[in-house]
Amino acid sequence: MAAHAPVAAASPWVRRFAPLIPAGEVLDLACGSGRHARLLAGLGHPVLAVDRDEQALAACAAPGIRCERHDLEDGAPWPYAGRRFAGIVVTNYLHRPLFGPLLEALAPGGVLIYETFAAGNGQYGRPSSPDFLLQPGELIEQVRLHGDGMRVLAYEDGYLSQPKPALVQRICALRHDPDADPARALAL
Repeated sequence: MAAHAPVAAASPWVRRFAPLIPAGEVLDLACGSGRHARLLAGLGHPVLAVDRDEQALAACAAPGIRCERHDLEDGAPWPYAGRRFAGIVVTNYLHRPLFGPLLEALAPGGVLIYETFAAGNGQYGRPSSPDFLLQPGELIEQVRLHGDGMRVLAYEDGYLSQPKPALVQRICALRHDPDADPARALAL
C-alpha cells in the first residue's frame, strides 16, 4: 500500500475535542508522522503512537511520545488487550475488525476522537475503495454497537474543504464512568 502524503497540521476536529481527554495515556492509532501525537503530548498526555510505517514513526518520535510499529491488519491479535487508555485518536484510517477491540481499550471516562473518509470520497481522490470508506451512518453505528456505555458528544457526516476536499465521518464519544462526577458528563 502506498503511503499517504503527510498532513502537518492537527485536524480541527481533534484539536476541538482533545482538551476533553482526562489525564492519562492516549493511543494515537495509525499515527502517521505524529501530528496528533505531538498535539496530545503538548497537552500533557503520555502518548502511545502506533503505525505500521517505520519512516512515519521516525518522524513522530518526540518527548512524551512512545512509538510502536504494528501492522494491525496482518491477522495478529490486538496488541493492547487488557490495556485501557484515557483517550483514543484515529484519523484517516479504517479497518473495521478493530472497532471492537479499540472501543474496549477506552477507559471509563475516556474519550474517543475518530475521523475518517466516507462513501463518495472517490470523487475527490483517495481513498476511493469501499474497503476504506465508511457507509452512511456507519461510524456512529459502530460506536453504538461496540461502545457499551458510550455517550456521543458530537458526530458529523459530510464534506470538508480543508486540508483537501473530502467526504468524512467523525465522532467524539465519552465512555461512561460510574465513579465520575456526573457534572463532568453534563458539562461536556
